[in-house]
Formats: sequence, structure tokens, C-alpha cells
Amino acid sequence: MGRGGGVGASGPQGGGVGASGPQGGGVGASGPRLGGMYGPDITFLGVPRADLADPGSWAGTEVLIIGAPFDGGTSHRPGARFGPQAIRSTDYLPHDGARPHLALGVDPLAELRVADAGDVEMPSGETQASLASLEQAVQAACQAGAFPVILGGDHTITLPDATGTARHVGWGRLSLIHFDAHADTGDTQFGSLYGHGTPMRRLIESGAVRGDRFLQIGLRGYWPEPETLDWMAGQSMRSFEMTEVVTRGLGECLSEAFTIATDDCDGVFLSVDIDVVDPGMAPGTGTPEPGGLTARQLLDAVRRIAMEMPLAGMDVVEVSPPYDHAEITAYLAGRVVLEALSGIAWRRRREAGGPVRQPTDPLLANRGDLPPHLGR
Repeated sequence: MGRGGGVGASGPQGGGVGASGPQGGGVGASGPRLGGMYGPDITFLGVPRADLADPGSWAGTEVLIIGAPFDGGTSHRPGARFGPQAIRSTDYLPHDGARPHLALGVDPLAELRVADAGDVEMPSGETQASLASLEQAVQAACQAGAFPVILGGDHTITLPDATGTARHVGWGRLSLIHFDAHADTGDTQFGSLYGHGTPMRRLIESGAVRGDRFLQIGLRGYWPEPETLDWMAGQSMRSFEMTEVVTRGLGECLSEAFTIATDDCDGVFLSVDIDVVDPGMAPGTGTPEPGGLTARQLLDAVRRIAMEMPLAGMDVVEVSPPYDHAEITAYLAGRVVLEALSGIAWRRRREAGGPVRQPTDPLLANRGDLPPHLGR
């Protein structure tokens, strides 16, 4: 990662990827449904299709899947442009739009109105235009009352994902929980302001997310360098390096992160870089770093976040199918999405006064207390 280069023409109060400040430049400019940019037009596990250019096609949708097939920001191994297709398609169960969750007793795809808008057109040679198109798509989903789930793509896309969400939740009112092996707070990357090593700095500089409400979990390895760590400390970021996670326990670190994330903020954005998991369990990624979380730890953490936090949006990034083995990384990324949606469905059912199953209950206990067609 390079150093120097400043914040760019929009200035520290600007609109992230070229929009006009905290209110953005409007939503619009969306063409007809693209489907899959690098493959057939399939949807996530068979949920209904939506077309961002036709609001009637997703009226009333509660969760909108958006593909972000962009890897123009990679600094090492590419291939994340194929991530959305892999995450949508990789499963051994039928693509029937149903996934009853054993531990929570909910079926998120049945209880939440989920639709898939296909991929945003994001040619790698047009970085700023691609990011602006994605930001518009995310903002449109949020403004229509849908929870955006963005399938990446490299981590560059979190800049437009969180920016578009912040324009709806409130500028500076969105906290961010970030799972990653790397901080992604570089000043520049190969002389560019935009890349998968810089999005978190751009978000904080723009004001979309406050530095003191930025939580990072799973950092390890040998980057960033001391100057960047000094900048992070100056922003009052809270970064949990893996040694602290191992020593204190992931659960305790999450509890501290939750307290910070919900203090004087109105929503939480969740960003999951699959390389937070040890590459022995998630090899299909661009910058693997040994010594990470287990797949089980990540899934439990994402589920807990969705059950306890007021999530406003999420993305899953850095799945690079060309480097995967037996699709295990794509399987894990798909399960990250399902754990998050299951946690949201569980939380909404509980808030509505409906019966909920505690995940620690014996699997077959109290089956008659659940709704007859959900989670059974």
C-alpha cells in the first residue's frame, strides 16, 4: 500500500465517490436488470428476481440482494468479480427460496421478503463510475425500506455500500463492524485513492462513519505500517487484533464492540471480509493471512450481531473463486448471509411478540411452540 495522496477532489466532507455531500447526488441512473455480469442470471438460493430500474418489481421487499462484481481494487490476487455468482449458486440444497434455520427456528427466506436485484454493472477499468453506480443502488434499496445485502467483489465496495446506507440512516449516525485480517485504512494504494486497502479511511474522512464508531475484528499479520496505525489511533478506531481476540475471547470482544457501536448511532453496517477466517478454512481469497478465526466463530459472531444489533446493511467481500478449493469459501460466504438474515428474522419475530427459539435449546425441544410452516 502506498502513502500520500490526500482525500481527493471532493475534500474530507465530500461524498465518498463523487456524489454531492451527505445527501448524495440522487438515486436514478440505473439501467434495466443486468442479472449476472459474469454468468447466468440466477438469484440467491432461488429468491425472486427484482429490477432496480423497476421499483414495482421489488415493492414491499424487506431484504434486497445486490451483486457487486468488482475486483479492480485488488492489490494481489484478483478474481473477486466472480464472487457474487459463486455466493448465489453454491449450495447442495435446492434453490427453492427456503432455508429453515435449525438453531433459531426461523426461515429467513420465508419470513423476510427477500429479492435479488442481480449485479450492478461495474467494469474494473471504470472504478469511480462503478462505485458511484453501486452507491446509488444501495441508497435506492435503503430509501425503499429494504435491507441491502451486497455480495462482493473486493473490499473497495464497502466505501459505496456504507456511504449509500449512511445517506439513509444519517451522515455520521452509522457505526460499522468490520471483520477482516487487514485494516483497509491505507491512504493510497499504488497511488490511487480507491482500492481494497483504502475504503475505511475514505469512509471516515468523508464523515459517513465516525472513526470512534468503527470496530474492527480479526486483524493480524504485518500490515498496516506504523504511520497508518498512528492515523487509526488518532481517529479513535477500536481494532481487535487476533492476539486480543484469542486472549479475551471473541464473545467478550464482541460485547465491547456492541457497546461502542450502539452509542449515539442509529444503525450498524456489517462488513465481512472472508479473509478474516483462517485460509485453511477459506482459501479462496485474494490476500490470505494465516492465523484467523474459524468458520464456526465467524458464523456464530454474525448470527449474534444480527440478533442483537440494529443492522442497517451488510456486505460480504473478497471471495475469489479461482483460488477456492471444493467451493468451501463460497459455501462459507453464503452461510454468512444466511446467518445474518436468520438473526434478523429471529429479532423481528421476538420484537413482534412471537415465539422464538433460543439457539442453545435442545434441537427437538418445544417444537409445537413454533409457527407451523416456519423453521419446522
